[in-house]
Amino acid sequence: MRAVLWDMDGTLVDSEKLWDVAINELYAQYGRVLSPEVRDATVGGSADGVIRIVFDDLGLPPDPERMAETADWMHDYVGELFGTGLPWCAGARELLDALLAADIPMALVTNTRRKLTENALNSIGREYFSVTVCADEVPEGKPAPDVYLRAAELLGVSAADCLAVEDSVTGAAAAEEAGCPVLVVPNEVTVPVTRRRHHVSSLSEVSIPALRQIYADLQLGLGERSA
Repeated sequence: MRAVLWDMDGTLVDSEKLWDVAINELYAQYGRVLSPEVRDATVGGSADGVIRIVFDDLGLPPDPERMAETADWMHDYVGELFGTGLPWCAGARELLDALLAADIPMALVTNTRRKLTENALNSIGREYFSVTVCADEVPEGKPAPDVYLRAAELLGVSAADCLAVEDSVTGAAAAEEAGCPVLVVPNEVTVPVTRRRHHVSSLSEVSIPALRQIYADLQLGLGERSA
């Protein structure tokens, strides 16, 4: 395990609930209520992907200009909420501190746009990450593997040498497609098990030796299997 690649929303900070506020406000503008099924489908998605899902559900024409304006509005709305501070997910900050002290390289790998990510880093702390990669800086966001491949490239290592930490179906799929073993810490949605994934209920359960063992087991294909 030469590096750890971190998702942000729902993995490090419990910011998915702030996205809930924005999406529900958007639905209220159209006199609609967001269903749990549609909300689950948006968790971990890129801005473009989320807006496509929302427009389809609302029955709105997929006009690129209107969709871009809506995505911009959502990011501005969430950016204001980010400004009030971001709540840490349990055990996340302690594990970041431990990895930093052990000189293990880390990258932030997120579907959130750069502008909003910079806002979030004011709360999280930039010092933890050697590199940060956002979905608007690669050809495609998660579930495509681009952000993970780019992060590994910037760190100068193979994606297979990195352990990815994710909370969503979308993010886990992206990391696995890139070739990363994946530590899954589910937050808002249930994430399917595979032999390249290891699930824990909280990062509070995890130490650096545990991360190394999880990585080694996943490299040997000793992850979980579907029932």
